[in-house]
Amino acid sequence: MQTLPVHLDLFALIMLLGVAQGLFLGVFFLTGERSRNVANRCLGFFMLGISTIITEILLCYTNYMFQVLWLIDFSEPANFTVGPLYFFYVFARIHRRLPRGWRWHLVPFGIWLLNSITWFYQPIEHKYNAYIHAYHPELSYVRSLDYMPTDFTHLRDYVSEITLLSCLIYGIWACVVVWKAYRRAGDTFVGKSSVQLNQLRNLTLLNISLSWLIIIIKPQFYEDLGDYILACYITGIIYITSYLVMRGSNFYRDEILPEPLVVDPETLGEPKKKYEKSALSEELEDAVLTKLTQLLKTEKPYLDSDLSLPKLANRLSTSPHHLSQLLNDRLGQNFFDWLATHRIAEAKFLLCDPATAYLKIDEIAERVGYNSTSAFHTAFKRLTNQTPAQYRAKGMGQGA
Repeated sequence: MQTLPVHLDLFALIMLLGVAQGLFLGVFFLTGERSRNVANRCLGFFMLGISTIITEILLCYTNYMFQVLWLIDFSEPANFTVGPLYFFYVFARIHRRLPRGWRWHLVPFGIWLLNSITWFYQPIEHKYNAYIHAYHPELSYVRSLDYMPTDFTHLRDYVSEITLLSCLIYGIWACVVVWKAYRRAGDTFVGKSSVQLNQLRNLTLLNISLSWLIIIIKPQFYEDLGDYILACYITGIIYITSYLVMRGSNFYRDEILPEPLVVDPETLGEPKKKYEKSALSEELEDAVLTKLTQLLKTEKPYLDSDLSLPKLANRLSTSPHHLSQLLNDRLGQNFFDWLATHRIAEAKFLLCDPATAYLKIDEIAERVGYNSTSAFHTAFKRLTNQTPAQYRAKGMGQGA
């Protein structure tokens, strides 16, 4: 069997960086508190899936696949996870749950995974022929006595077309979900809405553009020789996602520390209000309160499990200190009481709504933003003097 030396260039470096960053993001979203969020889990698995695909393309492009021929086509089943997993991410990001019957969307992946046994369990000569057929058609085939018939589905010759169709269908479906979210917010798809919704739209358009790139690239190259261009584009998507993750982080933001208390001897003993020296005028307070009210109607930010005072303040274009003042002065609550009030109100609705009667208590807790079921029970009992189960039983009884 003739082999070729390892080939490294700028494209290989870009793909290598994409694999490394994709694996990092995948592990990042699937570990820690982040993994409690269903959208994060979908994005994590999506990142691992596309990293697997880029890895095989990198091995083939650099000729390193000659050294590990047993890995040939190992990422092929992952082709059927890219479309569904990204759609799951978009759907869960907006609705905070997976679509009903989501397991059926992964049936093609399961079938292809089973089908992969028929080409993984083949002699090395068979794998060599498969590799040079796709990437080095100038080389000569070697004789191979296959152990078993390959591809019981008889669809492997059309795997690129099927992958394209899958990505296109799920990409359009994800766009429709985002478009409906814009409609509910009273905005147009091309207009400006919340930062998170705009980011989700832009990321979705980048992903669906991959389908059009496949349509353009594939006819220009024999077999899989143009896959490195697609891999570099996917690397770009990975790094844009990384940028959006860092952009939404509070790590680099200045923490607002309390000013030192200065005691004036002339006014010693006179009570002072907590925000007496605040620069937040009544007009500005009204404007922030209006934005908060609108945000509650359109996005329900309190359902985000990782919502914090600085994150909410950032979405309202104000400071955490000013937002805390507004909640205390106008609503008579601190941030955590305000957050619990809205989450429990949403939970009360879900507990009594016939459409969500199938949900378990812990599922409702997750939907309304609680990572801990015990924390949900504690907050619910404190605000309603009932447990969630008691409230549901009472609500269902009245409905009957």
